[in-house]
Amino acid sequence: MLDENRLFPADPEARSVAAKLYEAVRNLPIISPHGHTDPRWFAQNQPFPNPSALFIQPDHYIFRMLYSQGVPLESLGIAPLGGTSNADPREIWRIFAKHYFLFRGTPTRLWFDYALQNQFGLKQRLTPDNADEYYDLIDKKLQTPEFLPRTLFEAFHIEVLATTDSPLDTLEHHKAIRESGWKGRVIPTFRPDAVIDADHTGFLANIEKLGHITGEDISTWPGYLNALRSRRAFFKSMGATATDHGHLTAATADLDPSTAASLYARILSGRSVPEEQEIFRAQMLTEMAGMSVEDGLIMQLHPGSIRNHNTQLYQRFGRDMGADIPSPTEYVRALRPLLNRFGNDPRLTFILFTLDETSYSRELAPLAGHYPALKLGPPWWFQDSPEGMMRFREQATETAGFYNTAGFNDDTRAFLSIPARHDVARRIDCAFLGRLVAQHRLDEDEAFQVAEDLTVNLVRKAYKL
Repeated sequence: MLDENRLFPADPEARSVAAKLYEAVRNLPIISPHGHTDPRWFAQNQPFPNPSALFIQPDHYIFRMLYSQGVPLESLGIAPLGGTSNADPREIWRIFAKHYFLFRGTPTRLWFDYALQNQFGLKQRLTPDNADEYYDLIDKKLQTPEFLPRTLFEAFHIEVLATTDSPLDTLEHHKAIRESGWKGRVIPTFRPDAVIDADHTGFLANIEKLGHITGEDISTWPGYLNALRSRRAFFKSMGATATDHGHLTAATADLDPSTAASLYARILSGRSVPEEQEIFRAQMLTEMAGMSVEDGLIMQLHPGSIRNHNTQLYQRFGRDMGADIPSPTEYVRALRPLLNRFGNDPRLTFILFTLDETSYSRELAPLAGHYPALKLGPPWWFQDSPEGMMRFREQATETAGFYNTAGFNDDTRAFLSIPARHDVARRIDCAFLGRLVAQHRLDEDEAFQVAEDLTVNLVRKAYKL
């Protein structure tokens, strides 16, 4: 299924250089500084239940495509809120195989074929005819020691893997990993949306729990900020090197303390209006940047997704059901208050992501090409594709260069897609560099250094790994 020259340029000279560059980086360790895998997998180290639970149910790339073609989520074993699912895992797999043609030309197809061939030795395309055979073979292998989560982690040559965690999380699974004696490095990431976004489900209850956990008086603005500092310190003590923020916009604000305190009181009253909630989110991004200056945690911002666009689906199944849709995002004016405060401070590393590709050359690359604090994150989510990665390099490099970017991260919930996603990123970076060499815009020895930097060195530096 997998050609050795896949994703390399068609031009023979550029392809030859890309292939040589790829050979130099293909076996470098995987550094996964941002993702959504479950730390429970590595704490308990139990076999994955079955092929459907491994490949289909945690992967919104897969089930959103099936849903778009009329496949009910219940038939894929995804239970409604408060309900259960009795869907047969083998039948789920058959449904997937029947609809596998839907993924032609998509990155999901690349990732899945990679896993079939490289993890399970299956070299024929998945079809309804071989679905049961493949299910049985994968299911059997999942029960062997070689396919336990920790063993796969080591086989994938993962140097470090970061999860994304609620600010209220006990991090008990990370604690269990650390105390187990296993050498795999799995670290948490502080994602405070649940206690700084007043539009978040259960926000006021979350604030109350934040105060209970930390022992701080969250009824006051200073007490609230101290509670957040306390949780950040706890996450850092558990190995975290970064925070992550998933706001709809990139808006930031820089209110004076008394105005910020008054706004917080309004938010805490439960009577705030959307405009006040947006200003509060904007202020909290600046507060989080200030705390990052204090404690050294890297700050990541992932704006531009209208969450839970499908209201009926959200009401029935809850969050993260594949119905988050990209929206245009403005950065230059939005980030100015925060950058005026902290953009020149060498103690801050602020990694920006986007779902709005029109902002690459117009806004993001010029910003990152100027402010010392800023780095550009890799193409994310809907742009985590060969074309998306190439567009990013083409549009961002001319202004920001390579060294104002932060390498690659896979941002996945599907564990077996991690090596596949990193392989695609390495191939595309080498394809881009091979083209520059063939065009005499970059010397070949420089291309080898850049390829290694893009694969491991930049991400280690950006995330303090």
